Amino acid sequence: MTTNDPATTSSGSWAAAEHRQHTRVIINQEFECIEDYIAEYVSNISQGGVFIRSKNPLPVGTKVTLQFSVILDDIEEVKGEGEVVRVDSSPENTGMGVAFTRLDGGSKELIDEICRRAGVEE
Repeated sequence: MTTNDPATTSSGSWAAAEHRQHTRVIINQEFECIEDYIAEYVSNISQGGVFIRSKNPLPVGTKVTLQFSVILDDIEEVKGEGEVVRVDSSPENTGMGVAFTRLDGGSKELIDEICRRAGVEE
């Protein structure tokens, strides 16, 4: 197949140099430091709660609504409520420990499965 279209080669496939109106920029690079990009994230989980890395942890006793994603076989969502039970202000681990007070739907089973796969049985 031969064409006079400058965007294709003589074989009909797209040429390496495409004519574009806007230049593409690669954005999916590995993060050197996740804290530079995400303000808060769950760094560990147990059947009793989570530790949330945060530059601005909430005071002990604060009630919180939880909603975060975890990757098991697919991306799954944990939803529920908790209470801040511990605050860590050390520069290398600033954040808060949150105890679960209520978990929605299959969230408890999902957390149990994450712990089971990690070899933790309670």
